[in-house]
Amino acid sequence: MFIVNSYFVAVLLCIITMLCWGSWGNTQKLAGRTWRYELFYWDYVIGVLLFALVSGLTFGSHFGGEAWSFLLNLKQASAGNIGSAFLGGVVFNAANILLAAAISIAGMSVAFPVGIGLALVLGVIINYVSDGKGSPVLLFSGVAIIVVAILCNAFAYKIKQANESSGQRSGLVKGIVLSVICGVLMSTFYYFVGRTMDSNFTEAAPAAGLLTPYAAFFVFACGVFASTFVFNAIAMRHPVSGKPITEAAYFKGGFPVHLVGVLGGLIWGLGFGINLVAAGKAGTAISYGLGQGATLVSALWGILVWREFKGAPSKAGLLNLAMFVLFLAGLGLIIAAGS
Repeated sequence: MFIVNSYFVAVLLCIITMLCWGSWGNTQKLAGRTWRYELFYWDYVIGVLLFALVSGLTFGSHFGGEAWSFLLNLKQASAGNIGSAFLGGVVFNAANILLAAAISIAGMSVAFPVGIGLALVLGVIINYVSDGKGSPVLLFSGVAIIVVAILCNAFAYKIKQANESSGQRSGLVKGIVLSVICGVLMSTFYYFVGRTMDSNFTEAAPAAGLLTPYAAFFVFACGVFASTFVFNAIAMRHPVSGKPITEAAYFKGGFPVHLVGVLGGLIWGLGFGINLVAAGKAGTAISYGLGQGATLVSALWGILVWREFKGAPSKAGLLNLAMFVLFLAGLGLIIAAGS
């Protein structure tokens, strides 16, 4: 099993997580030109499950000795830990479908900073209480600065909203509400997964009943996949915008549009897989917090590439600039907290 023994390498992996988690939404934006987000989501979860399985059978099996083997670890895991990782997948999926809905009506530059920014703040607190790694002063100072960054984005959004039509404002308000609910749910999923893992890779074998990061990821992905048949079915029949659709519409899409969705899941899966590996060295609070710096990446995509603040007053641009600066400062403190 491939593991990380250097804090510097763990931070680098968390930065890659940040890039992956902040970029997968682009695949939804691309597919969304001709494809409803509810249909995109089926391919997305297939990509997540596929990456979890392949990474477990490769990097999770052929490094570090037989005792850490992916399949052997799954066989010895306790029912409680299997259930906790699975529940983490279910909770994440509920939050992520809400995030996808928010992106579809409010854009990446609003949905991510509000939803994932809130998840970062609450999630760091929850995971720090769980494992206690890192300097609390630096860690929570970084979180406090990120809260101010989120507020800057919220004010920028309010300024932009003033120039929108009443119909556009209604959709954007709904997007913010969905993002807030998403953030609260998203803040908890990592705890359910992180508590199941044995991070002491120096031992000859994992502690009895605990999971390796690769096994935890696979069980989590199974929870995501299984719950999609419930959550996404509800989203399709009660959409936040547009008319209700059925599963039959999924099979009307061409291969390229399905591939875009799977690619989105693979990108997100890469970020989560390496984040769990990094958590063994960095701690779950720091690993999760840095990963959720995806907010910064997604906001850059939304503002610079998708032009979601096009036409907004200059004050909105200044507030977004302040958000980026503060977010970087907050992430810097989170990194320092673990060193």
